[in-house]
Amino acid sequence: MTQAIAAVIAILVAVAMVVRLPMEATALNCVDMKSYLLPCLNYVRSGGDVPSDCCGGLTGLVNAARTTDDRRAACNCEKSMAENLSNDELNRIETLPDKCGVTLPYNFSPSIDCSQ
Repeated sequence: MTQAIAAVIAILVAVAMVVRLPMEATALNCVDMKSYLLPCLNYVRSGGDVPSDCCGGLTGLVNAARTTDDRRAACNCEKSMAENLSNDELNRIETLPDKCGVTLPYNFSPSIDCSQ
């Protein structure tokens, strides 16, 4: 009986380690990025005042993009989203870093080169 309990515990520990590893190694993805920027949607579409939770999301995105892979993934997602924005929306989204006091490592643009 003791061997059976030890075997079950060993299996549970191994499963927990396997389940945990991919989450730690996963780079920032477009779903994550969109969730950070969702509070900015009304501002980007209509203008007006920038909501504080938008600035919080932008700050969160910058803090989440720690590695080169994360920043490259975020850049590619932003580039893809920028392709679907009107010129007015693109102009408004480009003002967000200054209005929020956040420094982005690249511009929000459909023509940005994310490989650098």
